[in-house]
Amino acid sequence: MARTRIIYFLVGIYALISILFVAVPSLYADIYVYADSEGVLHFTNVPTSSNYKIYIREKPDRSLNSDVTRRYDQIITEAAERHGVSFSLLKAMIKIESDFNPRAISRAGAMGLMQIMPENIKRLKIKDPFDPRENIMGGTRYLKQMIDRFNGKLSLALAAYNAGPNTVERYQRIPPFTETEDYVEAVMKYYSIFKKG
Repeated sequence: MARTRIIYFLVGIYALISILFVAVPSLYADIYVYADSEGVLHFTNVPTSSNYKIYIREKPDRSLNSDVTRRYDQIITEAAERHGVSFSLLKAMIKIESDFNPRAISRAGAMGLMQIMPENIKRLKIKDPFDPRENIMGGTRYLKQMIDRFNGKLSLALAAYNAGPNTVERYQRIPPFTETEDYVEAVMKYYSIFKKG
């Protein structure tokens, strides 16, 4: 009899814990770290400079039609119309570059939704790379420059956006770097998906 009560008690506790885990919404946050000049590690989920590097990446499995992926559609539309670049292409790039995270910072120091490198931020006169409008407008302007530079060859323009235009000109094709090859393939995949959507 005592054993039965213990079993029922344990089943009840298990059910309660299960309900609590289902009822509490999941929270997602990338964790960034940097070591200062004295070797002290600083952790944050909101990096304030390019000194921070990704430590733990935690991405939710989000739908391509969620509020998160539609949040910047108005800015993307404006940038697409202003610079003559496809809306679906820009959205695909933002998906691959930052997964719609305006605070994203890469290991190389690229920042914001379109992961613009610091030297291009200066060249494009972007004041705040984490401002979605400035970032998308600047990134689109830079992409358009790459499209023009490579005579409308989209795969080369995307490769130049990822690996730099001088590298693409040196190889006269998509450079044989896994990261760049994967990048071009992924952007083109999502470009097709967003065009259909």
